[in-house]
Amino acid sequence: MLVTTLILGALAIVLLVIGYRQGNGAHIDGTMVALKMAAKNTPLLIFAFLCAGLLQALIPEELISRWLGAESGWKGWMIASVAGSLTPGGPYVSLPIAAGLARSGASVGAGVAFLSGWAIWGAHRLPLEFGILGWRFTLIKLVTTLIVPPLAGWIAHLLFAGVKITS
Repeated sequence: MLVTTLILGALAIVLLVIGYRQGNGAHIDGTMVALKMAAKNTPLLIFAFLCAGLLQALIPEELISRWLGAESGWKGWMIASVAGSLTPGGPYVSLPIAAGLARSGASVGAGVAFLSGWAIWGAHRLPLEFGILGWRFTLIKLVTTLIVPPLAGWIAHLLFAGVKITS
């Protein structure tokens, strides 16, 4: 996490300098856009981190390990896939929850299945998909991707079982 922060910080400084050197106030405009984005997204981040922390504190580690741990197998990958698909919002919500589950004993396979379920099945996107793409295409997409999140969990388990997924 520290390396990522340092890289993003260096990139932000480089972009600020480039904007300043252009001389047209782009660095100020960009900073204002960033501050507006931060003001808009900070409550979402706070609530997502709060949910992740509370899940970690309220759900006993033994329960997470039993249902989503390394020994849970296909049952755990399916549960994680469905839980991911039911998680609303973007990565600001799903990533902290996945990290909280990992810290509470979920396996690497369950973590991959959770995030794959969120990304591929995403129940929160279904009304939009139905409205824009139509029910037939949405149904085809769901049927053809039905096995993908649990399969991704299984592959992650096969390749990376025992790997700690959070720092």
